[in-house]
Amino acid sequence: MGDTASYLPVILIIAMAIGFAIVNVVASMLLGPRVEGAVKGLAYESGMDAIGTSRKRFNVRFYILAMTFLVFDVEIIFLYPWAVTFAQLEPRSAEALLFLARIGFFVGTSVIAYVYAWRKGVFRWD
Repeated sequence: MGDTASYLPVILIIAMAIGFAIVNVVASMLLGPRVEGAVKGLAYESGMDAIGTSRKRFNVRFYILAMTFLVFDVEIIFLYPWAVTFAQLEPRSAEALLFLARIGFFVGTSVIAYVYAWRKGVFRWD
């Protein structure tokens, strides 16, 4: 009984979030305006009329740069819990050296990937 009671606040927050989402969708369907027209059906982009087609091709470098950004973003997310755990280990213990070696490998492979991307010209826009 005590184990399930510890999950009660989490279940309550999830239920409130789902309920809030459902209430907002239903309320907007019931109370929102239902005006259709040619102007409402037009595409809207930052207050300007759409120019050209939506099937425009982007340079693949844009996607490669975005993926590179995501890789390093995820790396930073992994570094924080490692740093918190590493700070609690006994200095110069075998476990601390193992933790240091693992993060050294992780950061080292990321630096090698970054250098590879740099040399391949991923970050050049010309």
